Amino acid sequence: MEALPNGKVLWHVDDGIVVLTLTNPPANGYSYEMMRDLDEAILRVRMDDDIHVVVIAGEGEKFFCAGADINMLRSVTPRFKYNFCLHANETLLRLEHTDKLVIAALGGHCVGGGMEVALACDLRWARADHGRMGLPEVKLGVLPGTGGTQRLGRALGRSKAIEMMATGELLDTATAHGLGLVNRLFEAEDDADFMAQVLEAARAFCPPNRASGAIGGIKRSVQSGVDLPLEQGLALERELQARLFLGEDAKEGIGAFLEKRKPTFTGR
Repeated sequence: MEALPNGKVLWHVDDGIVVLTLTNPPANGYSYEMMRDLDEAILRVRMDDDIHVVVIAGEGEKFFCAGADINMLRSVTPRFKYNFCLHANETLLRLEHTDKLVIAALGGHCVGGGMEVALACDLRWARADHGRMGLPEVKLGVLPGTGGTQRLGRALGRSKAIEMMATGELLDTATAHGLGLVNRLFEAEDDADFMAQVLEAARAFCPPNRASGAIGGIKRSVQSGVDLPLEQGLALERELQARLFLGEDAKEGIGAFLEKRKPTFTGR
């Protein structure tokens, strides 16, 4: 396991899956240094053709991420806070527009800015009955300032998102799953068991099981196109599809279908 330059994100590759572990005891609160590490990790992922899936996790049993480091926010200037939020916005947008599937592995509490990181991931998988989720920033007299108002509104609809943020309500994993904020729940004995199950499930999205380029194209088409006017979204979809038809996996998938055999994808 490799620590990135600021020591706030750990990098580990496991059979085509990179696990990015947020680390800042005791609650994995994020800081400018953590966001810089996450930003660097995202750029590395983009350039590595051997990485097909990204899993973001938090170190330890208790927290995925408890949001921004409050002591850091208390000690810096308003101008620093503004630019800190701007950089976090840029980092999470970069995460959304990277054509690799990104899974948030929620093994513990996921609140405030941690929830904002999770909302920027494509899928959210959680350890059942372990931890709570929400955006309670209103209790500090502020709003969710690194994408929470925008992404939660898109995920839940305006009224429910406003209610959840205005009350500062924290959800258990079962309730979050019922609302669609969590895609999948895992019954796990401990954090190691949870992460083992997450990695096993994530392998289903890697070659030879799936054409990871097609999954990346699906992600880009949805993330970049769904808020565009329909005609522009369709144009983006066509361009992404045309690129996929030039690759080896499309030829393999179509050939396997016609030959009535299981395809073996390479991610190319």
